[in-house]
Formats: sequence, C-alpha cells, structure tokens
Amino acid sequence: MGERAKEKDRGSPGEFPYTRGIHSGMYQDRLWTMRQYAGFGDAEESNNRYRYLISQGTTGLSVAFDLPTQMGLDSDNPLALGEVGKAGVPICSINDMETLFKGISLGNVSTSMTINSTAIVLLAAYVQIARRQGLQTNQLRGTIQNDILKEYIARGTYVFPPRASMRIVTDLFRWASEWVPHWNVISVSGYHMREAGATAVQELAFTLGNTVAYVESALSAGIEVDKLAPQLSFFFSSGSNFLEEIAKFRAARRLYAHMMKERFGARAPRSMQMRFHVQTAGSTLTAQQPQVNVIRTTLQALSAVLGGAQSLHTNSLDEALSLPTEHAVRLALRTQQVLAHETGIADTVDPFGGSYAIEKMTDQIEQSAKKYLERVDNMGGMIAAIEQGFVQREIQEAAYKSQRLVESGEQVIVGLNKYQMEEKTAEILKIDSRRERKQIERLKRFKANRNEKKIRPVIRRLEDVAGTSENLVPYVLEAVEAQATLGEITDALRSVFGVYQEKVVV
Repeated sequence: MGERAKEKDRGSPGEFPYTRGIHSGMYQDRLWTMRQYAGFGDAEESNNRYRYLISQGTTGLSVAFDLPTQMGLDSDNPLALGEVGKAGVPICSINDMETLFKGISLGNVSTSMTINSTAIVLLAAYVQIARRQGLQTNQLRGTIQNDILKEYIARGTYVFPPRASMRIVTDLFRWASEWVPHWNVISVSGYHMREAGATAVQELAFTLGNTVAYVESALSAGIEVDKLAPQLSFFFSSGSNFLEEIAKFRAARRLYAHMMKERFGARAPRSMQMRFHVQTAGSTLTAQQPQVNVIRTTLQALSAVLGGAQSLHTNSLDEALSLPTEHAVRLALRTQQVLAHETGIADTVDPFGGSYAIEKMTDQIEQSAKKYLERVDNMGGMIAAIEQGFVQREIQEAAYKSQRLVESGEQVIVGLNKYQMEEKTAEILKIDSRRERKQIERLKRFKANRNEKKIRPVIRRLEDVAGTSENLVPYVLEAVEAQATLGEITDALRSVFGVYQEKVVV
C-alpha cells in the first residue's frame, strides 16, 4: 500500500474509515462513559453499591449477574446452591429488578447488562420496571450484551443450542429497533475470548467474525442494515502491551467500517462507526502484590482512551482475590477521573495518529485479522467454525503458548515470576452467606403471593410461540409482568429448544 493510499485509509477523525476516531472532536466534545461493573449479594446490596458509585461520579451503571441468573436458574434451584449472589446479583423476578434499581431513575442513567443466554428475560424485566417508573421505552439508554456466540467459544454460560440462541438474539434485534431505539441491542464481545487466552489479533478477528454472523442473521430476518447497525456495540479488553492495544482499537474501527460498507452495503455514516466499551484485562491482575495492579490498570485504561473508547471500566486492585471492596472500586473510578481531568490526553484527538510504530502495528493487526476472517468464511462462517471447534482450538493454543512463556520466565509478570516478596493477606470482600438464604426466602414469598392461574396460560403461550417464527419478546414481556420467574421462562424455552451439550475439543 502506497503512502498516499495509507493516508487516505487513515483519514481524519470523524471521517471514514474512522481509524482515528468516530467523532471529529472525540473527548474534546464529550468524555467517555465511566462505568464500574458491579453486582453481588442480592438486589438490595447491589442497589446500595450502584447508588454509591453514582454519588462518586460514575456516569453509567454496569450490572454483573450471578451464575444461576446467567444460566436461567432461579435462586431456589438445587443447581444454584452455593452460587447465589457470589459472582453477581441474582435476579429471579420483576420484583428483584425493581429492588435493584430502587431510587434510580432509568431515564437518567445508561445501564449496561452483562447477560447473554437469558438476555431476553432480563431486558424484558428492565423495560417493565421503566414502565412502572412512568417512562416510555424510547427514553431508555443502555446496552444488553446478548452475544451468545462467544459463550460457546470462551465463557460457557450458554443454555440453548447455537441456532436457537441466534433466533432469540435476532428477535431482540427486531423488537428493540422499534421499541428501544436508543438501546444497544448487542455488545459483541472480544473481552471474554481475550481473557481465555486469545491474542490481540484473535480477539479482533473472532469478534468481527461473530458480528458477521449476527448481521447476516438480522438481514435474513428482514432487518435493514442501516436500521440495525446503529444499535450494535462492541466490548474489548485492554491488555498490558500498551502500543499494541492502541493499534488494535484503531484497526478494529477501520476493519468494521470497510466491512459494513463493502460487505453489507451500509450507507449511513453511523452504520460504519464502531462504538465500543473497554474493560482493563482482568487476566493480567495478580493476587501477589495486588497494589501493583493499580499500575497495570492505569496503563491499560490509558491505552483504551488513546485508542478512542466510548466507554471504560477500570478493574479494581483486589479482583484477583475477590469481588472488589468499596475502597478498591472508588480508587478504580478515580483512576479514570484522573486520566480525564488531569492528564490533558482528552484535549487531543488520536494523539498517536501518524506515529510510525502505531501506524505499522495498526496495518499489521488489520492484515492478520483479515486472514483469520477469510479462514472463517471458508469454513462456512462463525457458527460452523465454532461447531467444528476451530475458534476454540486457536484460542487454547495461544493460551498455552502464553502460559509457557510465563512459566519459563521469558514473559515477566512483576510479583508473580519476578520481584516476589512475602506479604500479608489483603483485606477482601466476603459475601455474607445469609444473603443467599434471604434471597431464597424472598423468592418463596414472591411465588406464594402471586396468581398462579394467571401464569400458566402465559407460559403455555410462550412455549407455543417458541415453536413458530413469531417474535418471542412480547410474550416474554407478558410473562415477566405476570410474575413468572426467570427460571420458569427459561424452562419454557428449554422445553422447545433443548439444551446445548458442548463437544470436547482436543
């Protein structure tokens, strides 16, 4: 590629192909959204944390759900025992969702919900709570992760087989485009693949490969690309290779812009603008000398900002030990605030634009990601590549190579394999086991006080519709409002779609 062609493909900030940023003024006009991912114990305890974060300057909420909720299990399910409220907040009913956002106007906050298999149920509950608050659905702003393909690749909280899951994802696309137009209907996530060991190139390539599958599914359902694309968002990791991460974010925007324009025929500029959230890399945090994690997280957050993120979560220093303490969460938020207000980095759009090293890395990452995308296309697309185990194998091999480098000492991890020291055990957040019992008792009272006769026909209608091509969302909304639980709604869908059993990849 000649120098003139390269300069054209870089463009200016706010111009196609958006290598240098999707807005001409970037943070000069508006800072990134500062989020802190939170949820634990029960809805009441999590609500207290959210209100605290808002009081400390958080500009967007990010909800972590516990594993049973992610898997479509109510808190009183025997399979949920010991996991209720541990890795996130349990949400079994519309009452739990109402408690979670008590005292928080959903019209004044942007909410991100990290939920996938049961995204349709959790978004329905959120919408119904907003209606109870007197809001119109078109007033809501936020994101539902709803990225089921990466669950089969790297994370494992899937419920239904891939093709049934894609039907649910597409139903949410169709419904949301009309009823919640300012909501991001999916956050296509490379983060979890990176946490599983993917390289920066693999993270980018497989994220865009999943995007192709989602867009194709939407187009086949009759959704116009320029109606869908503005509601797509992305979620990336920011790792410790400072310059590589900046280049990755720039390459991601350029690849996406060309893909949407040339592959899918998008015409609206907003359809070609990749908007993404970044979380600093949890997999890089160490339990040893956890204070050093502040340095890691600061540099990772800085690369996300220099790379042009629209939204950012900074991990807390103690997350290799437990869920973060209030003190650690506040320090993580202050890290973003210092970057925004004290460093001057928000005053310049794409500060690294034109840097020889960054431009070369951007080109290399883009070309390497393209090669992966070509291989996936030749396999028949991402669903076929996942079913064949290709994506999983590539990530597993990369993770193995990385681990060997750490174990040999060739890759230095400060405090882990070099510069070790003896230290006292840090103070950690412990989840009170009484919260689990309290949540189960609350759920039992909820079930005892509802109208069972009202729920049964609603569940039957949902099962009937699941066997057709009709959109599921209105029926899930009806079930949530009728006080069916998350587990009951998911069980209804399980009875029709079945449950996915992962194939062992060797």
